[in-house]
Amino acid sequence: MSTTSIVHTSAVAASGFRASPRLRANLQQVLADLVALHLLGKQAHSNVVGHNFRDLPLPLDEVVDFIELQVQVAEVVDTARESSDTIAERMRALDAMPDGRPETVAAMTQLKGFPPGEQNTVGVVGLICDQLRTTAGTMRAVHGAVDAEDPSTADLLHALIDDIEKQRWMLSAEKRTVQQTR
Repeated sequence: MSTTSIVHTSAVAASGFRASPRLRANLQQVLADLVALHLLGKQAHSNVVGHNFRDLPLPLDEVVDFIELQVQVAEVVDTARESSDTIAERMRALDAMPDGRPETVAAMTQLKGFPPGEQNTVGVVGLICDQLRTTAGTMRAVHGAVDAEDPSTADLLHALIDDIEKQRWMLSAEKRTVQQTR
């Protein structure tokens, strides 16, 4: 090992790893989608109406179905909030400044806006599933570049992708019907 590489390695170890502008931009894009997902999930949770959302004299299974849908949407919201915290904290650890301001998120997110007003339960499931798919897609799109620069951050993305895709699969089951096999 040459003296130059020892000095370089020692300097990096002493100062810590710092994100390049590209890594910062990639993580900021992921953060924007996660913050937007959190806000859109809250909007969905607050405005869902429809088939499973009636007054008290409901059959028990319909009450359970609606509560399960509300719980699943709440889990998506929690996942998005926790994931955005994870990315923001990782950015700070890499000496990058996360920007979760509404105007930054609105300008950067890949997620489509959520319609205003009340939304039926089936529509909410479809909309949230689309948002989850887009969010995971953003993470997958930046993953290679992130992994090339910082495998530790790529590992965080792996876990977040797994969690978000699981949430999408579980929520999408609300809309599915059994397909007949031949």
